[in-house]
Amino acid sequence: MKTHILTASLATLIAATPVMAHYGMIIPTDPMISQEDGRSVGLTMSFSHPFEVDGMMLDTPAAFSVTHEGATTDLLGDLQDATVMDEQGFTLDYPLDRPGTYIFAMEPQPYWEPAEDAFIIHYTKTYVTAYGDDEGWDTELGLKTEIVPLSKPFGLWEHNVFQGIVKMDGEPVPYAEVEVEFFNDTAGATAPDELMITQTVKADANGVFTYAPPAHGWWGFAALNTADYTLPQDGADKAVELGAVIWVHFEEWTGQ
Repeated sequence: MKTHILTASLATLIAATPVMAHYGMIIPTDPMISQEDGRSVGLTMSFSHPFEVDGMMLDTPAAFSVTHEGATTDLLGDLQDATVMDEQGFTLDYPLDRPGTYIFAMEPQPYWEPAEDAFIIHYTKTYVTAYGDDEGWDTELGLKTEIVPLSKPFGLWEHNVFQGIVKMDGEPVPYAEVEVEFFNDTAGATAPDELMITQTVKADANGVFTYAPPAHGWWGFAALNTADYTLPQDGADKAVELGAVIWVHFEEWTGQ
C-alpha cells in the first residue's frame, strides 16, 4: 500500500512540475545595422530554453531563408555547424548588400519531446534592418504558422508594447496562446518562481496579442497551436505542436 501511495505521489509531483518552454532561436549580432557596423550581420541559430540558457540539439533545419524586398533566398546550404549553449547549432555571416529589412526564417526538423508526448516544430524568424531603411518591417512570409508584427520588430525601447497577429495557414488564430521568454544570456536575471520564467498571454478574437517587456534585450514570442496532422513515433500517431516564433530586441532606455 505504501509503495502504491509513493508511486502515485511521485506521479502527481512530476505532473505538477512545470515543463520548460522550448524556443527555436535566430539571434543576430545586431538587429539594426548601420554603415559603421560593416556590410554583414552574424546570425546564431539554436533550439533552447532561453531563460535558463539551456541548449538542446538542433538538427540541420528543413529550411532556412532570408526575404528582402519581396524576394526569398534559400540559405540552408550556407549554414555552418556551431556549438551553441553546449549543443549543436548553426551560425551564418550574411552580407547586407542593400538597405531595407531582411527577414530570416527557419523551419526545423520535427523534434520529439517525450515529456509532452508530442513533436515540436517551431517556425522561427527574426528581422534585421540595414542602413536606416525600415521598409518591409511588416512583411508576412506565408509560413505554415507565423506571428506577423503589428509593431515594428526593431527600434523598440524597453517597456514599449509589442503587438503581433498569430496566423495559421494565412488566417488569424482567435485566442491563440503566446508564450513569452527572455534570452538570459548575459543579464543574469533570476525568477522568484518557476512560473515567472515563461509568461503567457492570449490573443484576442482577431489573433492579436500585446506584451510590454520589463527589461531590454532579446525576447521570444511563441504562439502555440496543434497541427491538423500527426507524426509516427514508436508505432503510434503523435500530436504535433506548431510554434510561430518571433525574436524581438528591445533597446535600453537612455533618457532621463
